[in-house]
Amino acid sequence: MSSSKRLVVSLSEKLYDEFDKALKEDCKKRSEFIREAIILYIEERKKLQQIELIKSGYSEMAEINMEICECGFSSDLEDLNQYEVMLSESDLLDDNSGETRRYILC
Repeated sequence: MSSSKRLVVSLSEKLYDEFDKALKEDCKKRSEFIREAIILYIEERKKLQQIELIKSGYSEMAEINMEICECGFSSDLEDLNQYEVMLSESDLLDDNSGETRRYILC
């Protein structure tokens, strides 16, 4: 018993003529040509599906990355504010007079 299946395909006259011309150029049998065309079509569909999955993954990760970035940015701002407070409260000696100066950031 054969593991292959028969396929009946209806083509317009114009498409049939182009198909027949392609067969002659490639020196292939009809079944071989159709088999290769079906394989190419299926492979192309799989590639397009993969591209769509990758696109959706990048979109999803973009949102997650923005959230992470914003968390880090707010943490950096807190650290900067604490540093500025510490800096504004520090007393530094004036090089010329020997007196201390207080720097206040506005």
